[in-house]
Amino acid sequence: MTMIFPDRQGSDSEKWAKYSGKTYLSPQQENDSVLPLWVADSDFQSPPCIIKALHDRVEHGVYGYGREPEQLTQLLVQRFAEKYQWHIDPEAIVYLPGLVCGLNLAVQALTDSGDKVLCPSPIYPPFRSAIKMAKREPVFQQVHLHHTRWLPDMPTLNSGAKLAMICNPLNPGGTVFSHQELLKFDARAKTENWIVCSDEIHCDLILDETVSHIPYASLNEDAAQRSITLMAPSKTFNIAGLGCSMAIIPNPKLRQRFTRAMAGLIPHVNVLGFSAAIAAYSDGEPWLQSQLDFLRQQHERVYNAINNLPGLRMTRLQATYLAWIDASELPVNNPHDFFEQHGVGLSPGLQFGDRRFVRLNFACSEETLTEALDRIQRAVKTLE
Repeated sequence: MTMIFPDRQGSDSEKWAKYSGKTYLSPQQENDSVLPLWVADSDFQSPPCIIKALHDRVEHGVYGYGREPEQLTQLLVQRFAEKYQWHIDPEAIVYLPGLVCGLNLAVQALTDSGDKVLCPSPIYPPFRSAIKMAKREPVFQQVHLHHTRWLPDMPTLNSGAKLAMICNPLNPGGTVFSHQELLKFDARAKTENWIVCSDEIHCDLILDETVSHIPYASLNEDAAQRSITLMAPSKTFNIAGLGCSMAIIPNPKLRQRFTRAMAGLIPHVNVLGFSAAIAAYSDGEPWLQSQLDFLRQQHERVYNAINNLPGLRMTRLQATYLAWIDASELPVNNPHDFFEQHGVGLSPGLQFGDRRFVRLNFACSEETLTEALDRIQRAVKTLE
């Protein structure tokens, strides 16, 4: 199956609108557009099955309040059982209009003002903002490179945290945590009596075919009962704008606290989001496999190009389409601004917790990536 890349300029895309009209002076002394490779939003046209499902729903002509489709719930229960041997009660699924609101709800509903919340650093920025906005005290686990994988330090005993937030696969860094690593973390969670909120939105985007995703909550019944697992089809099938995510909360008491915090604040998922999710999980697997094949090729191109440039390095990702690039040896004060001035719009590492890095989204066309890597190479050469 061939991946299709529609022109997203002028389509109200947040990713592309950021640099609309913003140019840089190219080596040819022409004002060329800055290429957007920042936010985790792929440029793939979504699977045909999703497009058809949306057409069918639109042609129905009524877009009133929707309710949670039993079909989607059963698809999720079946999917978790088949992929992860994780058997959940349908009642455990809480639908959300986005994963970020799930992070904020977990902090707000399950901790009190002044409580400590544990999370890795660097980490996806909404982790940090959820803790800050709720006026909780962050306890950061520094992420370090262990051989070829980014891993957070094991938190110290008696951390005092009430809630531990993890990201699996890790964003940034792309690490897929092993069964042994999760068991080690789970043992500490039991000792410290943490509630665990696990962001697993990138779980379908596994690039390393020697590893498999393991949901934290699938480890054992105790892990399930202390957990909130956040998932969505949004990154997998490029439907983030349709706003359909889910929190899996097996513990009825935690689930009640979570849903109470939602009341009157969090809108219901819209009918188009539900339709897209059903189609994705029913018929989207062949398209997903084609996407993964394409992303693995793109990943190798980025890995080889970056590691052939002085001052830049990256490790191979196990998952995600988000390269985490160490620019600490470049003689520049701000790597993000430096590359932007040379025509490449990346995510600044400072947002994640480490200004020495930049994050590059390679879920784009081959042509876009080729041009971006050429610009990065030219930028680095200006420093020689």
